[in-house]
Parts: sequence; structure tokens; C-alpha cells
Amino acid sequence: MKLKSPVFTEGHTIPKLFTGEGRDISPPLTWSDVPAGCKSLALTCEDPDAAGGTFIHWVVYNISPKMVAFSEGVKNLDQGRNSFDKQSYGGPMPPKGHGKHHYIFTLYALDSDLKLKPGLSYEELMSAIKNRVISKAKLIGIYERMHDQKTA
Repeated sequence: MKLKSPVFTEGHTIPKLFTGEGRDISPPLTWSDVPAGCKSLALTCEDPDAAGGTFIHWVVYNISPKMVAFSEGVKNLDQGRNSFDKQSYGGPMPPKGHGKHHYIFTLYALDSDLKLKPGLSYEELMSAIKNRVISKAKLIGIYERMHDQKTA
């Protein structure tokens, strides 16, 4: 499978619009080459560079295998709880001066339609899809918040 975004490419900066400093809406994503036998898709976004350990930004599941994209700011999805304790996308917002953080979007193709209830945690999703993943694709974007510039 391949996972892409029309607003940033692998290893490049996620536009401010899609961060906590912008409108904090999810970026548009597209995917292709979903394997035969896929009954459902799931998507996560995590930041492994967070000071307190991996920070979860987005948990989505029960995605139809016929779907091939999410539009910008997509709604009406079965979403789990992120590390902001919200059942939605939460954009990048690392501490100022903390350096570049990597945001790993992972799309999972599953061999069954699990019909998971809304509000699952990332850990609950990972447990539910264990041994069900037939393919996955990743897209990594970066974001960095700079220190405020002070004038002398």
C-alpha cells in the first residue's frame, strides 16, 4: 500500500494549517494499492519524539476498504481517543524549541471488519487489530515550533 498527502511529502514539514498553531484540522490523505482481502482499514498518527513518550494524535477505524482518501478536516469517522483526550484529530504542537518532531501516519489494511466501538484508545485499537493486519503503509511528516524571537 501507499499513503500520501497532497499537502506534504515524506520527511517534509506538515503545513501550519494542520497543526495546533493553525486550524488544527486533519490533513488530506490518499492511499492506493489496498490488498485483496482487505475488509477494513484503520489509521493512526503518533509522535514518538514527545518528551513523555509517544504521543497519539489520531486514531481512526472502521474505514471502508472502498475508501481511497480523507479530505482536509474530514468528519464523520469512527475515531478513538488521542493523547489530548479528544475523540478527533489533534495536530502537531510540540513545545517551542524542542526541535523537529516526527508525525507518523500509519494506514492498516485488516483481514476482517471488526466493527469497533467509537472512543477506543490507541492501545485498545492495537490490541483489536493484532494478528489482523495484512498490509500497512506509513507517511512521516515533521513539525517544529521555534522559540519566539525577542528584540534587544
